[in-house]
Amino acid sequence: MKISYYPGCTLKTKARNLEDAAVASMAALGVDFQELERWNCCGAVHSLADDDLIHHVAPVRDLVRAMDQGSDKVVTLCSMCYNTLARANLLMRQDEVKRKTINDFMSEEKDYHGEVEVLHFLNFLRDHVGFDKVRERVKVPLNGLKVATYYGCTLVRPGNVAIEPPADRKLMAEFLEAIWASPVDFADATTCCGSYQVLANPDAALDVAARILESATRAGAEAVVLSCPLCEYSLARKQDELLQKNKISKDVPVFYFTQLLAAALGLGSEACRFDLSPRCSVELLKSKNYPIDAAVVGV
Repeated sequence: MKISYYPGCTLKTKARNLEDAAVASMAALGVDFQELERWNCCGAVHSLADDDLIHHVAPVRDLVRAMDQGSDKVVTLCSMCYNTLARANLLMRQDEVKRKTINDFMSEEKDYHGEVEVLHFLNFLRDHVGFDKVRERVKVPLNGLKVATYYGCTLVRPGNVAIEPPADRKLMAEFLEAIWASPVDFADATTCCGSYQVLANPDAALDVAARILESATRAGAEAVVLSCPLCEYSLARKQDELLQKNKISKDVPVFYFTQLLAAALGLGSEACRFDLSPRCSVELLKSKNYPIDAAVVGV
């Protein structure tokens, strides 16, 4: 199976552990991720200003790249990329006036009318690969690993591009069950991680990150799984500061969902990339005594 794939900027730099694990896992499952040629940054956020059409050009151009590739679907990994591409796509499908303006501006590109379907990787796994197939291919069942299913903002908001109904969250739980882990729902599963408040109001961002992590541990989770590099920054990379300021009581392991998939499929260190994860995450996996190659977890 071949599928067009949009990586986005951060997955080539700070979030290599999100992308490397996904691409290797897809190869193991018989899927050929075909990265879009000449892709550009999606813009990271969807502009809400009614007359700010220039900020929709970047994501629409990426969708044209998928159409150039002969695809009617494109898969994304990053939650923010998914949200930005999906909302731009919806605009191009539904607003004839804005669609014409954007197409006229991109005069050197093919006209685009919303021909491509934007899929998040979790939806692609469920609907096109199948969780049953994932379960069959698991070589290292993650039995007993209690994982909080953190969605954040952009996977479930707004409702017209949500990967599933926000009030009926089960997709991430079904994924974890397919790799034999134990999903833990918790009160702050869709609470914003603080996002760009990290820059504008850093203390407030730390407070909300602490709230999410403490909520997950109170619910009985040993770790948190997510799919957004910005969420990973807020919830994982800021933990030293959170601990120093006594905003959380202990380290909380954080994984990209693709890393757990790669580990469960029995893939190597270059796929799992736990070397780019918080040390406490690696220590948690070691403590479980899963039959993971020592090199994968850096023993």
